[in-house]
Amino acid sequence: MPTVVIDADACPRGAADTVRRLQPGYGYRVITVASISHVISDWGPWHERVVVGPEPQASDIAVANRSRPGDVVVTQDWGLAALALGRGCRAISPSGYTYRSETIDLLLEERHVKAKVRRGGGRTRGPRARTAEDEARFEAALVAALTA
Repeated sequence: MPTVVIDADACPRGAADTVRRLQPGYGYRVITVASISHVISDWGPWHERVVVGPEPQASDIAVANRSRPGDVVVTQDWGLAALALGRGCRAISPSGYTYRSETIDLLLEERHVKAKVRRGGGRTRGPRARTAEDEARFEAALVAALTA
């Protein structure tokens, strides 16, 4: 049975609701990983909640450790997406972007450049507001990842 592993610290409610709504039709297990500052309710017997401490990267490490080849990892974190791809998982963002081995290096380079700007006192833009198109794209990307 496939597993969807969610980096729940930064997963919008709409994306989590889509994962929960589609589960009966696809029969996957779900693992949500969140720090102690986030409350995730129990979704059913096919759902495992993992709570980690407040340490930086604790949820990313827990997601990486629980993902297996063929799983689908839902994350906004490009570094975690790279780890998931390296472990043989499919990785998608809550906005429906499908991370690919061919493009992840460019995203990691962009992340590095932005972090350098912030360390130097500069500012970078955060994610834009979630739209209905993002919801539809995420659902399509999740279905594609589950049926690939």
